[in-house]
Amino acid sequence: MLDIWSWICELPNLSQWTESDPSLVFELASSGPSQGDSATRSIQLRAERSSGSNIDTLVTFSVCLHGFQNLSKKTLWVSDTCSLSSEKPFLPLLLQLLQEIISRSPTAHDSTCPRSQLKALKPDPVSWVMDSHSPESFSTFLDLVFITRLFWLCACDAPSEVGSLYFKSLLAPNLEGLMSKHAPALRTFLITVGVDAELCFMRTLGYMLAKWCMLRQVGVGLQTLTALTAPPQQNLGFSYANEACGFWVLKGYSPVLGMRTTRSANVKTTQFPIMETAKDSVLKYALAHQQLEAVVQVEYSVGVYDGYIQVTARVDNLRFHVASLGFNKNDDVDYAEERYFPSRIRIWVGPEVGANYVHGLSLGRSTDNGEKEVKMQKIMKSSFGKSKNSRVKATMRMSTRTRKKNWRWDQDAEGNAAVFDAVLCDNVTGHEVATSNPSIGGRSENNNGLRRRYEGANRAFTKTGSLVLGGDEYGDGVGWRLSREMEGSVLKWRIGGKVWLSYWPNEVDTSYCETRCVEWCDEVDLPLILGKISI
Repeated sequence: MLDIWSWICELPNLSQWTESDPSLVFELASSGPSQGDSATRSIQLRAERSSGSNIDTLVTFSVCLHGFQNLSKKTLWVSDTCSLSSEKPFLPLLLQLLQEIISRSPTAHDSTCPRSQLKALKPDPVSWVMDSHSPESFSTFLDLVFITRLFWLCACDAPSEVGSLYFKSLLAPNLEGLMSKHAPALRTFLITVGVDAELCFMRTLGYMLAKWCMLRQVGVGLQTLTALTAPPQQNLGFSYANEACGFWVLKGYSPVLGMRTTRSANVKTTQFPIMETAKDSVLKYALAHQQLEAVVQVEYSVGVYDGYIQVTARVDNLRFHVASLGFNKNDDVDYAEERYFPSRIRIWVGPEVGANYVHGLSLGRSTDNGEKEVKMQKIMKSSFGKSKNSRVKATMRMSTRTRKKNWRWDQDAEGNAAVFDAVLCDNVTGHEVATSNPSIGGRSENNNGLRRRYEGANRAFTKTGSLVLGGDEYGDGVGWRLSREMEGSVLKWRIGGKVWLSYWPNEVDTSYCETRCVEWCDEVDLPLILGKISI
């Protein structure tokens, strides 16, 4: 693991600095000599003393390349000056890195919050991240920020061999630790920086992870990347949860290529670059730049009664957006209307595992037993009398009325955890989308009920491909009864979610379809302190 923060804090006294001092150079990544070249290639972070007054001592940091062909020594990036006489000398460095990451974030198609409208980050939230975490926790956050900023420098603004070294020797070995859910400093930053800056930061991170997944799968002509073999069941992404203002909120981000594949129409076409046609290759390349952005918002309340405490929770809002990263809003992009869409959502909330203070869980929705309305009409006509041939004529008419809905909603329980389940169904065949494949062949609307799914009055998604589920879809809330002995405690409650994303053809003719899933789980606080509960 990197530890840039420890290196910065342990820099020697400035009066002792010399240009050849090895302690002023931090090696970010290195590799052996390339073919035909005996030099060792490396990406370095250097600290240099800048000219300043006798009172104020200034330092700058730079990212340099060494040993690459035709690049004996090249500087990729230089920081603003940091004053060592200030109270927080390296706060300007972190602010600059974060601001540059946010200002260069990929544009999401149909975004209403372009990065150009974001003002400069305020120093207070970033300063709070530095003050509220241990050096080990903050070091992990600073490493992630540095690696994310270096992505644009090494993978986009430098020769391909620099990008290969970046992905193989810098990103790959540190990725698991940086993206761990036990990264509290990143969680604090996302909560305090504001949702607009959060989206820009996480979209840059998602774009970087998407590119890494693509290169890991290609392998052809990129021998230096063959070592990038993450476990096939690994989910790449980040989530965090917090409690505020009577809400439990879980937020999750994951690039689609970082999600586990659960179903595919053709296993041979799940890897780059093997596809049936060139059109399918372009389609999959466009789909690879998409990221799931999820918000799970659960409202809770606490009431104290004679002999027990009642904790009630209800789904307030579930929002799932699949952002297409890297495309400008007004660009005429091929396959812009082709995207993954949520096909099943499973949310759970309840006490921590092993809790023995819950004495009952009550659900608020019965299992839906659909009804079918049948109308029958009988008409009988007859003729009697002097006619030679008697005539009897009978007519029967029958009509059936059914209601078709794309989504089925259920409540369930697993131990003391309440489970909210939403399953998308093809309203033509009735099959669950997450566990089935569409009918392929032709562009007829009768092939499946999800063709052109972002158009029409009865569409299952918004025009931008998002899905918003309100609390009214899930019926009444759920409730737990706790012993009065727990009054005055702050309990740990868990909230989690599992989301399935599917791709079915929308406007194009292709046999490619698949379903992927990602799972998140975190803890939130449940305060049972007098003054915060109703009596």
